[in-house]
Amino acid sequence: MAYGWLLSLYLFSACFASEAQRDVEVLIVTGAPGEEEYAKKFEKQVTTWKAACENSGIAVQVIGKDVHDAEALEAALKKAATKSAGQFWMVLIGHGTFDNREVKFNLRGPDVTAKQFATWCQPIQRELIFIDGGSSSAGFLQPLSGKNRIIVTGTKSADEVYYTRFGEFFAPAIAGDLAADLDQDKQVSILEAFRHASKLAAEFYEKEERISTEHALLEDNGDGVGTRSEVFSKEAKDIKDGARAGQVALVLSEEELKLTDAQRAKRDELERKLETLKTKRVEMNEESYYAELEALLRQLADVYGIE
Repeated sequence: MAYGWLLSLYLFSACFASEAQRDVEVLIVTGAPGEEEYAKKFEKQVTTWKAACENSGIAVQVIGKDVHDAEALEAALKKAATKSAGQFWMVLIGHGTFDNREVKFNLRGPDVTAKQFATWCQPIQRELIFIDGGSSSAGFLQPLSGKNRIIVTGTKSADEVYYTRFGEFFAPAIAGDLAADLDQDKQVSILEAFRHASKLAAEFYEKEERISTEHALLEDNGDGVGTRSEVFSKEAKDIKDGARAGQVALVLSEEELKLTDAQRAKRDELERKLETLKTKRVEMNEESYYAELEALLRQLADVYGIE
């Protein structure tokens, strides 16, 4: 049984639906640039993220003005923990440092450690998407990972301390650059943006004939172990990360905007069940497999209001 009929019917019915409100908030934290060169690069990323949110009707807050940024950040995360539903995106744009003991994100005032971030984020119950494309960012992955969280870092270890370009490429991709749209659904998921930015970062070092000093990671299954982009481009089995990141996008297509948050959540849950069912096919007899497949497809049709 194919999925094509389901998608076709959905696209037809979506034309008559009204745009649904999204329960999404984005917090952008821009750090101390140090040099003017980096200030311009960071500001460009902030502008890209902010424009994407505003054009999509998403609530966005930017922190990164003065020596009280750490206090403002803590307050913003405490406020984020007061809600239990929806998505909360936290985007760090700036430099990270590692002194062989602690990883820190450099602010204009006191820096913030990975432990502090983990403590402040611990009460957040809604889905947390944490993006840090900067240097030493991998040091934030393990402390912040957990259930219902997607973590993206610009480096594979805290020891990668040099300036990273991953964030420069990730921002326009997640903002909807369709060059990153691998599955041609007219929107860019976190996984697609991650793979696209990783590819462009690698090409930068190849073109410059330099040894790469950054290797991004993605983690979304809560085990605290990130996955490199190369893994997703292979016919690898048992890839542990990427399933949830492949379902989440910041800027949605016109068709996706017709769904409510509840419909998207139900759809995503059913799609995960479909993927699990496919992995069990070799263990099942044909009749049982297709019976379960049909049941899931019918539930998907219900989500889209298709009879």
